[in-house]
Amino acid sequence: MIRPPGFAGAAFGTKASGDLRSSPVRRAAAADELGIPADWAFVHQVHGTKVVEAIAPGQLGDADAIVVARSGIPIAVATADCVPVVIEAATAVAVVHAGWRGAVAGVVTAALDYMIAGGHEPRRAAIGPAIGPCCYEVGPEVAAQFPGHEAQTKWGSTSVDIPGYIERQLAGLSVWRSNECTYSSERLYSWRRNGTKRRQVAVAWLPTV
Repeated sequence: MIRPPGFAGAAFGTKASGDLRSSPVRRAAAADELGIPADWAFVHQVHGTKVVEAIAPGQLGDADAIVVARSGIPIAVATADCVPVVIEAATAVAVVHAGWRGAVAGVVTAALDYMIAGGHEPRRAAIGPAIGPCCYEVGPEVAAQFPGHEAQTKWGSTSVDIPGYIERQLAGLSVWRSNECTYSSERLYSWRRNGTKRRQVAVAWLPTV
């Protein structure tokens, strides 16, 4: 798994980890590698802005961001081109699933606001592997919603830089960015590349003090 440097509790999966939503055996192996419990909290991702707080592991319903302020409860989202984001505070951590719709709607800002309202001041964020501007072909109606982040694919069509757009929303925090493109990298799942139903998981947790 990919461990962003300096983060207390964050990891981004790859194909080698497998789809950790559906395989308890693989999830247990990943949890053992990370030194965390194997029971995680997940959400049913809907490309919206709802944030939920985890007080126990399990399925938390429709949402695209999870916050946890208790140790021992890993929280996770799944992606295969969308952008996974982990946001750390001293007393809480959030994990966010951001496709282009969620990014435009403000799911990252919603997670930041939720943390601040709960007394958890964000201090750093990690942006995991996602489809890059090199490969994220979109129509003009989508590109128009990302002013300043329009780009061009390596084959010459219109694209947008969603991770860059999200990084701007994280201004003021220390931000680590993977810059690894899911479409280009064979070690990552990509729905755009081959229509896979498998997903890599981004997991975050509040370490035990």
